[in-house]
Amino acid sequence: MIHPEVLPWLLLAGHIILGAISVAYISARRRPATAIAWMLTIIFIPYVGFVAFMLVGFSRLPKARRDKQKYVNELILERTEGFDQLSHRDDWPQGLPGLVTLNSALGALPMVGGNGVELLPDYHGSIAAMAAEIDRAQTYVHVEFYILVHDDVTKVFFDALARAVARGVSVRVLSDHLASLMNPGRKETLAKLADMGAEYHAMLPLRPWKGHWQRIDLRNHRKLVVIDGAVGFTGSQNLVHESYNKKKNIARGLRWHELMMRIHGPAVRELDAVFVTDWFSETDVLLELDTSPVVVDPAQHLVDAQVVPSGPSFENDNNLKLFVAMIHQATERVSITSPYFVPEDSVLMAIITAAGRGLSVELFVSEIGDQAMVYHAQRSYYEALLRAGVKIYLYKAPEVLHSKHFSIDSDVAVIGSSNMDVRSFSLNMEISVLIHSEYFVQQLRVIEDGYRANSRELELTDWVKRPAWEKFWDSAARLTSNLQ
Repeated sequence: MIHPEVLPWLLLAGHIILGAISVAYISARRRPATAIAWMLTIIFIPYVGFVAFMLVGFSRLPKARRDKQKYVNELILERTEGFDQLSHRDDWPQGLPGLVTLNSALGALPMVGGNGVELLPDYHGSIAAMAAEIDRAQTYVHVEFYILVHDDVTKVFFDALARAVARGVSVRVLSDHLASLMNPGRKETLAKLADMGAEYHAMLPLRPWKGHWQRIDLRNHRKLVVIDGAVGFTGSQNLVHESYNKKKNIARGLRWHELMMRIHGPAVRELDAVFVTDWFSETDVLLELDTSPVVVDPAQHLVDAQVVPSGPSFENDNNLKLFVAMIHQATERVSITSPYFVPEDSVLMAIITAAGRGLSVELFVSEIGDQAMVYHAQRSYYEALLRAGVKIYLYKAPEVLHSKHFSIDSDVAVIGSSNMDVRSFSLNMEISVLIHSEYFVQQLRVIEDGYRANSRELELTDWVKRPAWEKFWDSAARLTSNLQ
């Protein structure tokens, strides 16, 4: 029995010990802002803060998972040697070779030429396009989505999968476990896949009784489809109704606006390598990687592309490094579209510096948000951006602009699943595609023109006059953004 007079001293000693641990351990290999946020949390609410850190304070997947990523990376490097020469390197702008080298070192995938790309901005049209390609499949179909639901909108996709299985095509499907639990239609979706004979596995499952456990908010946020290693799709869109089938979204009239991309050519192998890695991580089965010689079509309309995987299975924040480097390489223009814009310090400084260098810098975000904390946190950055000269366009409600892409100058762009926020940089497994093509960027500009036409430009004079209670919630939400 502890004497009542001793208990406060024991609690104080525990508080000091926790503080010492936070200084010595938490600060190691973390960005200063993140380390400070966690240390203050533990110091001011010591025991609750410590428990929170133990639950969500580790931003890397377990070592076994990271080892699988490293193993597949080594295989890819062995089997893609020389691929980097199969590109239009002589036509690249001055800063691009450094970006490509950085990505290759981080993600093991080279930039390769001879790719056809097509942007798919229509929500239902992109699903129909994927279904049409699945109907042409002869050998296999690989499907990987953060959210994957069978509903009235996605039925055409699932029906195409069923027809493929009936033809003898191997259909393998991955979706994020927690996202499946949090969205309506999970049981019906799994039953549909089982009935058709597709092989399904959940990504990053949370089943501690089976030894499946990691930090709960480390999720697989990728979206990709690969058909026979010849045609691929990736971008921002989940496979679900544009309202996400949630009553609160339907009541508010919210509809998600997305951007997907169809690719054919050698870069599809790189999309498939990402799927093969995730399949290996979840099943311990390593599917065969295509090792046949790559022949690049010399047609001028084809582009150089490099797939950039990122996330907590890597030792580095791959997409963060790419995005910051791209912004610093820009010489004329930076255009960013991100539904969740809570920039890491280096990203924010790069954007403000680009505007200060006299570049045209614009940011497209939604006028409304579906996640309150993120919505208010991102608003806290607007004033600094506006004062730096960044143009901010608010995409009008009730549509939620969920597209994720950005471009620099006239011929370099990135499109994929990654937001410009801490979660996408450190906590989510993401996929991006770096593209060099003036024609592609021109097509992206047309889509951005459509965003601009459906947006209102935010003016600094109006923004600083917003109500005090809005400023309070924006600032309060920002304080939580570094807890990662």
